[in-house]
Amino acid sequence: MEQTLDRRDAPSGLRSFLFAPGNHPRKVEKVFGAGADVVILDLEDAVAVAEKEATRAVVVAAMRSPRQSLGYVRVNSSESRWCSGDLEAVVGPWLDGIVLPKAESAEQVREISERIAECERRAGMRPGTLDLMPLVETARGVEFSAAIAGASPRVSRLAFGGGDYTTDLDLTWTPEEHELAYARAKLTHGSRIAGIEPPVDTVVIQIKDIERFRQSAQNGRRMGFTGKLCIHPDQVMPCNETFTPTRAEVERARAVIRAFEQAEAQGSASIQVDGQFIDYPIVAKARRVLALVERVEVGLPEGGLADGISET
Repeated sequence: MEQTLDRRDAPSGLRSFLFAPGNHPRKVEKVFGAGADVVILDLEDAVAVAEKEATRAVVVAAMRSPRQSLGYVRVNSSESRWCSGDLEAVVGPWLDGIVLPKAESAEQVREISERIAECERRAGMRPGTLDLMPLVETARGVEFSAAIAGASPRVSRLAFGGGDYTTDLDLTWTPEEHELAYARAKLTHGSRIAGIEPPVDTVVIQIKDIERFRQSAQNGRRMGFTGKLCIHPDQVMPCNETFTPTRAEVERARAVIRAFEQAEAQGSASIQVDGQFIDYPIVAKARRVLALVERVEVGLPEGGLADGISET
């Protein structure tokens, strides 16, 4: 049967998700110019308990300001005493999405989605407007990732938190990241089953080790992730490069589609291109590459694809 593109095959093109502490006005001011596709202002781990409530107003002020990136807020966990207040304070037409930490069940995600809907109504917004990105970062969350992914229509993608995950299981987080393979596979499979976009990969806590970040991003991309969480502006450029199809990949995809369409017009659905067997699944993957490039290109500098995609 002929393969067609759906939401899973045409991801949004969001590659880099940059965290910034919500309680540092100078960092908040600068972070939106770092080149990330999404900026996540944090109310959770990066904010001391004594500053959590006061930080909400700082975050809203930043989101109201002109910005080039999408704006998300990571609220405190649903079990915390701050979560409801966080949502009531930050939800408004100035916001694009909410990041939910410690996501561990579908029930939890549905409850938060309902709370967001109530806040949207109070803000005069259509319920369901805001995106919800569950952050899966525990053994329980990983095991129930498919249910979490399908828990609410407002969940477009999952994100993976490797720091808390390795702590939860007392794993050694190595540069090779073999210990993350199971969790990554569960998130990509769960996302596919739920019919949402591919997930967003974990942070790398070695801020100055850009080569380790690149290796981790490549690991995630090979496992089916299409973006990555960043915790420093220096990580944004290598993140965008890794998750943008290269010029060679784009040219290969175009060649595959062109050759296949010619063969299909002549009644054949299986051919060879440069020694590789090509049929509908391979063509679907090629079309996915071009669909991603088209989405990414919207945010590239003037000059488009030729100036924007990486060479390697």
